[in-house]
Amino acid sequence: MSLKVSDYILQRLREWDVEHVFAYAGDGINGLLAAWERAGNKPRFVQARHEEMAAFEAVGYAKFSGRVGVCAATSGPGAIHLLNGLYDAKLDHVPVVAIVGQTNRSAMGGSYQQEVDLLNLYKDVAAEFCEMVTVPEQLPNVLDRAMRTARAKRTVTAVVIPADVQELDYSPPTHAFKMVPSSLGMASYAPIPAAADLDRAADVLNAGEKVAILIGQGARGARAEVEELADVLGAGVAKALLGKDALPDDLPYVTGAIGLLGTRPSYELMRECDTLLVIGSSFPYTQFMPDLDQARAVQIDIDPFMVGLRYPFEVNLVGDSRETVKALLPKLKRKKHGSWRKKIEKNTARWWKVMERRAAVDADPINPEYVVHALDALLPHDVILAADSGSAANWYARHLRIRGEMRGSLSGTLATMGPGVPYVIGAKFAHPDRPTLAIVGDGAMQMNGMAELITAAKYWPEWQDPRLIVAVLNNQDLNQVTWEMRAMSGAPQFLPSQALPDVPYADFARSIGLDGVQVETPDGVESAWHKALGADRPFVIDFRTDPAVPPIPPHASLDQIEAAASAIAKGDSDRADMVRQGVKAKIQEFLPGKSHRQERKD
Repeated sequence: MSLKVSDYILQRLREWDVEHVFAYAGDGINGLLAAWERAGNKPRFVQARHEEMAAFEAVGYAKFSGRVGVCAATSGPGAIHLLNGLYDAKLDHVPVVAIVGQTNRSAMGGSYQQEVDLLNLYKDVAAEFCEMVTVPEQLPNVLDRAMRTARAKRTVTAVVIPADVQELDYSPPTHAFKMVPSSLGMASYAPIPAAADLDRAADVLNAGEKVAILIGQGARGARAEVEELADVLGAGVAKALLGKDALPDDLPYVTGAIGLLGTRPSYELMRECDTLLVIGSSFPYTQFMPDLDQARAVQIDIDPFMVGLRYPFEVNLVGDSRETVKALLPKLKRKKHGSWRKKIEKNTARWWKVMERRAAVDADPINPEYVVHALDALLPHDVILAADSGSAANWYARHLRIRGEMRGSLSGTLATMGPGVPYVIGAKFAHPDRPTLAIVGDGAMQMNGMAELITAAKYWPEWQDPRLIVAVLNNQDLNQVTWEMRAMSGAPQFLPSQALPDVPYADFARSIGLDGVQVETPDGVESAWHKALGADRPFVIDFRTDPAVPPIPPHASLDQIEAAASAIAKGDSDRADMVRQGVKAKIQEFLPGKSHRQERKD
């Protein structure tokens, strides 16, 4: 039997060490599906419930494996469905290759069924490389460049393959005019800035008395070097949310997340520093960084197109974070750990006590902060965490302390709803021997999570560690938007848009062969976590939480307080609970001593 184009595509993916392709079938890729059968399902076709979920799973796989994620879909609607997940990858700088079908070449331009101009559709999301294969000789060059570009530039690339091309006999490029042979492989590299630039950066950092460091996901490979750097500079370290797992939270000078979902000590670190060093982060919210004339600043980033953004940096260093920090360290003068460092550590220690007290505030029926805070001490050392967009991201950012080998992520820049469950499914194919856990709101669970539990049910028996836990914060409200309406627009809750139907999530999980439990009182929270962490299969916990617990920002500006007051005055449907919970939560920041819950236990 001759080798077809579709056979060669799968062969080339195997040669790139691709082990999984997250996909959904359709007649636009029938040639590929037949090739998968002939190839013995190698690389593995992982069947999602929807193309968007396939893309999210590829993103989760890439985020937690460090490898290129690959997804595939049919022409027309299938290719369109991939887009949200692909934009999530692009905006979070995650390498993903999309392979999509197209109508036959003979039908192109004829307004044929499912004909969509995919090159134009994908020209933004896959701007670095998007090509259509029209003759066999274009392969392997197109596939190689798609894989290489995605990995080198940490972005999305796309390969469009018409259905009739998939069925052609494969013939390689020849040694001839206008043929483009290709080769496999991606060389590793770690660029380092010029010595003169390192000297300039060292001068700025040595001159500072109150140094703050902000790290993002680009610093993940430089953990030991950043720890040494913080020690030499006597600095505190704040983390952009995508860099939550770049440095452990049990280090006393790590102030936690920064931004609207961030911590008070991170906010204070930025407000009071005289020198700022940003490593591997494109954190977008300038208002949470030092005033523009407050601090001298240095940035380190591997991407020359991402330096100089967000802040008036005095020195921009283009290079690998680990190698750049290693080259910078010998040029730095060790600072004493004086009042600046001590204040950072004191503020951070106090913050964690505040979080404990806020988690202990009574709510009706359960305080969502307590749900997540109770999990913190129970987390396995090698757990992989994901949070969905919404109020769940607040509690993930503030109450869970990364330590040891833990990993965690969410949709950072796109902040799309729905990736929580597919992220941890993708993570399971990257690390089938590690537990995964997603914290999601009921809105995201209804949007995407419930259907993707079916994917977990399909594949979990083959995972070495069967634990995939989905914690649903069920408050029957699109809670983050509700609070944004109150705080930013001064508008009352609009129930037709915000109220969600009540769904028995744990019952649904059990109905498809998984396990789960519903928790309606605070006393059942810890036991539910223990049951889920000890389960022999994926497990859903339906936590009935109070929508009136406010995600108060670290600075709680007067404008936001006034906007919330305006919402109350306009007759917010939940205004009584909103005031009660807001006051009780905020006052915890000023109370000394142990949590109320601890006092009751003592």
